[in-house]
Amino acid sequence: MKAFADLYARLDASTSNNAKLGALEDYFRGAPPADAAWAVYFLCGGKPRQLVPTKLLRELIAQTSALPQWLFDECYQAVGDLAETLSLLLPSSETDASQGLATWVEEKLLPLRGIQPEEITTRLLPLLVQLDRRSQLVCVKLITGSFRVGVSKLLVTRALASLAGLDAKTVAQRLVGYTDVSARPSAANFERLIASSAAGAVETHDAGTPYPFYLAHSLQTPVEEFASQLGSPDRWQIEWKWDGIRAQVVKRQGQLWIWSRGEELVTDRFPELQALAQPLPDGTVLDGEIVVWRNDQLQPFAALQQRIGRKKLSTSLLNQVPVVFLAYDLLEWQALDWRERPQWERRRQLEELMNRHPHPQWRLSEQLQGADWIDLERQRSRSRALGVEGMMLKEKDSTYGVGRTKEGGVWWKWKIDPYSVDAVLVYAQRGHGRRASLYTDFTFAVWDAGPDESERKLVPFAKAYSGLTDEEMRQVDAVIRKTTIEKFGPVRTVTPTLVFEIGFEGIALSSRHKSGIAVRFPRILRQRADKPIAEADTLGTLRALLPSTSAPPSVRPSETPELW
Repeated sequence: MKAFADLYARLDASTSNNAKLGALEDYFRGAPPADAAWAVYFLCGGKPRQLVPTKLLRELIAQTSALPQWLFDECYQAVGDLAETLSLLLPSSETDASQGLATWVEEKLLPLRGIQPEEITTRLLPLLVQLDRRSQLVCVKLITGSFRVGVSKLLVTRALASLAGLDAKTVAQRLVGYTDVSARPSAANFERLIASSAAGAVETHDAGTPYPFYLAHSLQTPVEEFASQLGSPDRWQIEWKWDGIRAQVVKRQGQLWIWSRGEELVTDRFPELQALAQPLPDGTVLDGEIVVWRNDQLQPFAALQQRIGRKKLSTSLLNQVPVVFLAYDLLEWQALDWRERPQWERRRQLEELMNRHPHPQWRLSEQLQGADWIDLERQRSRSRALGVEGMMLKEKDSTYGVGRTKEGGVWWKWKIDPYSVDAVLVYAQRGHGRRASLYTDFTFAVWDAGPDESERKLVPFAKAYSGLTDEEMRQVDAVIRKTTIEKFGPVRTVTPTLVFEIGFEGIALSSRHKSGIAVRFPRILRQRADKPIAEADTLGTLRALLPSTSAPPSVRPSETPELW
């Protein structure tokens, strides 16, 4: 445990990617494979199911430290991090227990899950007091699921690739599914991550394993500058940016697997897509989007949300919310990795495959044509009416990369501007981590006019915490403290005085919300100091933004888009 805690300290102390990369390489070079396996799991974002209820852990350490609850709460607010607060209040050992990370996780921490609170009290404290202060901090972070240290999965991938002398793409592919909630890292898992590999071969240690997803960069350049930055539209494969679930369909050894971009196996959630096993040859992997398609029309993402998270899919739900797979890339063909081939070649083979094997459960993502960028901008302006988020620009000569990279070409997402309304701040809650001492999590409301305009009231419709600078956050925090009306738990009700422009990506009717409206990805765009609260927007403004599905994009698999 001490070696992993020392790695955490090195990573936390630096903002340099090169320094972090060196720390990771040093650790993996000296760690036993079983410890390294768990280190990769945690560093890449893996979190076991909750080991100890946070409330119980707080009560336990507050009692051990003999602090009254109010003083414990004040300590937490001052420190800003629960794990750090708990570790500072615990007695610690002069010499750290000698067991490694794997022993601690597998033999000491994981067995705590599900046991009675009295037994947790008996077993947990003796474990923690064996550790020095630094190891206690890391251990409590693992217990609470709050382990984060500013290291990306890509950086871990690079460290492992450097250690093993492998291509980073090979390691990235092997890491797919590594942090699944059901995963159990082992020495064998780690050794497989860094094992030598035959160049160009598709690894078959797990037939259903997909490839790491290639991600697009956001294009913020004014359209008038596209020609100078991007060249002619002829250099690009241009498609709609579909508003669905990004997925890979994998067909190998007679079986079909469907993976989401979050590296979650979702085959069982879309049983109708199992029919794709019939037209797809073995050794094929497709990249695309799962969308709801009904009455030969694309449906809004809100329809797809009816199926997300459902453990049981009734026949009626499957009939009401049918999905198809919109394919837009071919990553593997005839059991060969095609990611290093240019975009135009992958697209051409994909078209040939889908034209030879038409099927109602898949469709080919439409290619768009335009005389110039201004012409394409006019087409993009119809995005909301068509139910899409804008356009994707894929360099025709680009390879299929790993993550958000520009090596070997680039993909751009040319999104439409977000919806926006002016709303009033009505509730506030403290933030977390370094913002734990500030009120940074806000609830916003718009006006709902009754039969009599004088009876109108503010109705909450969205929560947001991102979009302001640290200085702006401090200024808003000061206003919140001065205008608090009442407190209930961690939340403050404030006198409505501040108006903000709130942006969001989507909007739909919702019976679960008091406003009757649900918005996707709300964020603060700016404070409207120039606008009094009486001029904030209304529920009517929000309802007017609700999308129409009367004119969906045309995607006809029977038609072959023009080849270049």
